[in-house]
Amino acid sequence: MNKQFLWMGLVMVTTVLLMSCSSDTGKADTIFMNGNIYTVDKHFSKVSIIALKQDKILYVGDDAEAVEKMKGKQTQVVDLKGKTIIPGLIDSHLHYMDLGESLMQIDIYEKPKADILQALAAEVKKTQPGDWIVGSGWSHEVWPNAQWPTKEDLDAVAPDHPVYLIRKDGHSAWVNSKALEIAQITAATPDPQGGEIIRNASGEPSGVLTDTAMDWVIEKLTQPSDERKLSFYQRADKEVLGFGITSLLDAGTNCENIKLLKNAYSKGLLQVRAYELLDVDEDIIYLNDGNKPALDLFDGRLSINCVKLYTDGSLGSRSAWFLEEYDDRKGHIGNLRYTDEAFYQLVKRAREEGFQVATHAIGDAAVKQTIAIYEKALKENPLTDHRYRIEHFQSVHPDDFNRLVQDSIIASMQTVHATSDMPFVESRIGVSRALNSYAWRTIIDKGGIIPNGSDAPVEYVNPYHGFYAAVTRQNLQGEPEGGWFPQLCMTREEALKSFTIWGAYAMFGEKLKGSLEAGKFADFVVLDRDIMTCEIDDIKDTQAVMTVLGGKIVAGGLND
Repeated sequence: MNKQFLWMGLVMVTTVLLMSCSSDTGKADTIFMNGNIYTVDKHFSKVSIIALKQDKILYVGDDAEAVEKMKGKQTQVVDLKGKTIIPGLIDSHLHYMDLGESLMQIDIYEKPKADILQALAAEVKKTQPGDWIVGSGWSHEVWPNAQWPTKEDLDAVAPDHPVYLIRKDGHSAWVNSKALEIAQITAATPDPQGGEIIRNASGEPSGVLTDTAMDWVIEKLTQPSDERKLSFYQRADKEVLGFGITSLLDAGTNCENIKLLKNAYSKGLLQVRAYELLDVDEDIIYLNDGNKPALDLFDGRLSINCVKLYTDGSLGSRSAWFLEEYDDRKGHIGNLRYTDEAFYQLVKRAREEGFQVATHAIGDAAVKQTIAIYEKALKENPLTDHRYRIEHFQSVHPDDFNRLVQDSIIASMQTVHATSDMPFVESRIGVSRALNSYAWRTIIDKGGIIPNGSDAPVEYVNPYHGFYAAVTRQNLQGEPEGGWFPQLCMTREEALKSFTIWGAYAMFGEKLKGSLEAGKFADFVVLDRDIMTCEIDDIKDTQAVMTVLGGKIVAGGLND
């Protein structure tokens, strides 16, 4: 109890101290002493003191005498009493608005089918007939028979409400007959390029749509107002800051949302540093409106610098594109989105306009196509420091690991995907291809870096779950014993880099964030344990005690 009161008091005091501004020119506003501080600088230094001036770091080190010279009349000194500090964490791939929306929707995340239908029935009672009911997070892989759900399941509970429930990977949707009727999807409707209408034995739509087939329903959904969208962003903002995430990459947005975000950040309504990816085709609209790529708007809070493309779907929905057929669906290789020429034209346009490119690619065929098109576009229009990215980079032909590193392409991966997917990966693609999937060690040993993330709301946003997955390749229950292909694990130092400096580099931000060094933003998180030395099984239970962004406390306190 005394310890709790001590830290509650510390948080309250430091909140006031950090927000004060010294009138002493060149003096620190706040100095944190006696800490266990991992800087994640090029030497991976560990120090005990960090001093702040306004929104930047003034000093990091161990020289108490030098720190004395930084003290002014209004400088406040905080004794950390050995508490651990790491740089503000960077989630290098999540869906900003979708995360907030998912936290405010019907809760179906990895629930048994019966529980989902029960939750839907409760929602039906609160919703007017004809109104849409939307949710996300179901996974048939956690159900006893792992079979696709059907429209009849939903019809029995919600016959008069169109229902649209997104699978946890975001690449398939479970809909009822009412939703199919509104979207005019019938047995005669052909599959779109890059998607599939899953059909029953009689050829009728079964109630599951994958990838681009989902668009037909999305077009019919009632779109939220800007006020409602802002509430989603604010809910997500609060969620990530509570975990110590001070920067994120928003993996796909549109021009309308960019306008909303600019307005929100200009008014101080959002705090986390967001790096926006414009979804394919949206970049054309953005450019036609006279906009250009932009970094670090609103004191480093918002960047619009990258275009998001897609080459395939997901492994869980069997829409990831492979060179060879799925082991558990003969004759099926997944769904490619673009021909080589169509994909090339998109990358070419982005390169001409100065945008970074990030491409979703999960299957080995999708990865191979992405690398080839990047190579072609950059050979014709060279750019030394392009930092082109492949999002997910899950299953890879052995030849393409070297090409990735040689071409300076960044593999943006989410370590939690390995431990979430491992129950079905080997049945989908076999052991040999599984060994070349989620292959973090292979990439790092060849000289590559891996910016890490959660892909929330596909997975929980908790970064310590991702850290734990990176170093153990085990799920939160500690399974399997010894880890799933443990030879592909990261070290703890690599895992911390993957959530900090590697993420900063991948969004052209390494000069301002990602490590605790003088001149960079004062973004850091105080933890309840030393994540670098604690028992490995305790990593997943790590809590953020306090989050500091731009020199101000934005989340934290044991009473939160």
